[in-house]
Amino acid sequence: MKKLILDVDTGVDDAQAIMMALAASNVEILAITCTHGNTPLQNSLKNTLRVLKVCNRLDIKVYAGFEEPLLGHKISAGEFHGKDGLGDAPDAEAPGLELVQKTNAVEAIISITKQNPGQVTLVSTGPLTNLALSVKMDPCLPARLKDIYIMGGNIESRGNTTVCGEFNFLADPEAAYIVLERYTCPTTIASWEFSCRNSLPWSFCDTWLAQNTPKAHFMETIYAHTRKMVQTDRYQKEMVSGFGFNTCDAYAVAAAINDDVVLESEKVAVTVELEGKYTRGMMVLDYIDALDKEHKVNILKRMDLEVFKQLLMNALK
Repeated sequence: MKKLILDVDTGVDDAQAIMMALAASNVEILAITCTHGNTPLQNSLKNTLRVLKVCNRLDIKVYAGFEEPLLGHKISAGEFHGKDGLGDAPDAEAPGLELVQKTNAVEAIISITKQNPGQVTLVSTGPLTNLALSVKMDPCLPARLKDIYIMGGNIESRGNTTVCGEFNFLADPEAAYIVLERYTCPTTIASWEFSCRNSLPWSFCDTWLAQNTPKAHFMETIYAHTRKMVQTDRYQKEMVSGFGFNTCDAYAVAAAINDDVVLESEKVAVTVELEGKYTRGMMVLDYIDALDKEHKVNILKRMDLEVFKQLLMNALK
């Protein structure tokens, strides 16, 4: 069994990623920790509980992390995911926040990894605030992790929020910098450009949502707003290639839970730009060893889309 901690800012794509992990028979989710990002922290917590409820997995513990970046201004993706993060689709029977654990996310990450040394895969699909503060509180944390998977950053300076900034890294650049400096365990990154180049046809999305299950009905409802947004000309101009269904966060989860899904990757040292007027939050790839960093991360390049499609289909069964 792969033991996962999911660190999320639950919007629609996080919901898709969480449901993919929940459906995998070889995965045990030890905890879900929430942060700011797509939507304010309180919404992220509510949304995570909504996803767990529809999947009949409210037994999984949910922890509140931090509600703002280490420095700078808080941003959100309300226009993209809906103000509540899940398409502004009301749910009168949504679980209450009394189900959230009293322990905070940082304490939970530290404690769970101490209980499972060398066994935990940490998957981040939101801003990296919780992870940065965890390693500041416990510098030995990375040595206890099996590995870490991150959805975020960019590899060709293509931004989706600013000219050169990808949302998750731009939402807390200092946290992204700390994580890429301090987490020296095996690290895999699913970048913005990677997700674009491995997007799926909209015809698949139609088939995916047409499954006659409560999970599929839930996804169709919460995804309606985002789908309308991503099919606009403006959004398609942001995508690196093609006109397709791009479930960003699910790529990192797929790589974490299925060893057969990644077909091509490369190892390279990286850092994050913190000061540039146009490039703050941009991930920098060092192909000439100018940074003199021993630790190199695994940058995803190409995915087996048939395996990925099956993981998505399973998520809504």
